[in-house]
Amino acid sequence: MGSRIKGNYTMNWNSWSEFFSMGGYGFYVWGSYLVSFICIAGEIWILLSRQRTLQKYLGQRNELNMREKKNETTS
Repeated sequence: MGSRIKGNYTMNWNSWSEFFSMGGYGFYVWGSYLVSFICIAGEIWILLSRQRTLQKYLGQRNELNMREKKNETTS
């Protein structure tokens, strides 16, 4: 099936600019992180928005039910 490459491979950077350039792939790497962060933040924002909408809906529904119960007459 092929031989495995043996050895200890570590990443070493001599400066912050080398770290951020990521050997020429920095735009892809950091861009991927940015897109992932935006997607996760957007998902959290959408979930919170849905939760607020549901709470408003259930609050209005509960308020309507309470009004109906007050208006009922006993015979």
